[in-house]
Amino acid sequence: MSHQAQQPREVIAGLLGDDRLLTACAERDMGAVFRLLNSRGVSTRRIAAAVDITQGRLYDYMNGKSRVEKLTIFEQIADAFHIPGHLLGLARRTWEPAPAHTNHQALQPTPDGDDLDAVDAFRNADRQSGGGRLYAAVVRHLTDQVAPRLVDTASGPQVFGAAAALTEMAGWMAHDSGHDSLAARHFAHAQPLARASGDLLLAASIAASSSHLALQTGDTAGAVLWASTGLDLTGQGPRIPVLTARLHTMRARALASAAQRTPALRALDDAHRHLDQTADVTHPWLSPFDAAALASESALIWRDLECYDQALTHAQLALTLREIGRARSIALNRVTLVDVHLRRGDLDSAVNVGHELLATNPALGSVRFVRQIDTLRRLLEPHRTYRPVREYLVRFDNARRARILLLADIIAPQEGGST
Repeated sequence: MSHQAQQPREVIAGLLGDDRLLTACAERDMGAVFRLLNSRGVSTRRIAAAVDITQGRLYDYMNGKSRVEKLTIFEQIADAFHIPGHLLGLARRTWEPAPAHTNHQALQPTPDGDDLDAVDAFRNADRQSGGGRLYAAVVRHLTDQVAPRLVDTASGPQVFGAAAALTEMAGWMAHDSGHDSLAARHFAHAQPLARASGDLLLAASIAASSSHLALQTGDTAGAVLWASTGLDLTGQGPRIPVLTARLHTMRARALASAAQRTPALRALDDAHRHLDQTADVTHPWLSPFDAAALASESALIWRDLECYDQALTHAQLALTLREIGRARSIALNRVTLVDVHLRRGDLDSAVNVGHELLATNPALGSVRFVRQIDTLRRLLEPHRTYRPVREYLVRFDNARRARILLLADIIAPQEGGST
């Protein structure tokens, strides 16, 4: 059949394994999706009619002059072209097949012990040293140890769960290395792998990761949608309150970022309520989410709502609860604490915690951490007439130069050529 004779849904069906479509969906770039359709013979008239928009508006999307922002249009696109809802951060569409497992007490496939050991080893190393130098090792493990088993019919569905968990982990490590587009592609690949394993709770966890990434890249609407998708998925599997708490927390963060105070605080209350509950079942692949993590995220929620006293309380609680071995988490908690002190106008406390930040292991392989402390420096710069701040900035610059030298093998130049 020629491209010209194909229906838009047939074209999309042939692209569901294509990196270009998965990346466009993960980044919620509908202009790129429309360009892919058009390049395969689907006319702009048919695309516009299918989505119920004018051709002028379609051209604006395709040329990058504007982006799709409204939930209703994302839903129209998904339904018109049969793009699975999870790829766009939407709930399962009515035309999608029912989930393979609907028994809420059904246990997930038992994973291979070697896969679990690998995930645990990578996760523990990541907490202590950051993801920058681990990314290549995770991808190599996926390529050499997991991918060949995906085509082996004797492997069973559990190998797809392992592939999904490790692909999600690769996404987090790419994010920690400062490569957010690459992270989005990993998360986009992890979703169908999780669904192929029948593990909807793992898919929900990946949706939480996608929500976090969307928030970090400024896509607040996408962050809310991914969190909502994850919550929808948690209703289709065994009850794991910590996962539900994590998703409510991500929803609260996105809403707070959008200055929607009442729904943000309602979502935060839901997160606390679920975290206080006991779990009915455990899950082998899910990243831990505990009271320290909730306190850390709560500090950011209260900060974005401009309630700095509450933000300070939670930021300090997060540091108190955090385990000593979690070097990156502790460093990022201190970044939040400095930020909150500055917003409260307490320069002395900001400088004191800032000095503690400089004691962070210079070899911590986290570009994300480097960029966050650079942001703190810019916030401190206007106060350099105050002697403690001025002296701190001199020490900061010296420490940063040493850190950049140690991270030169993983840190990439930002736009403008600077690091």
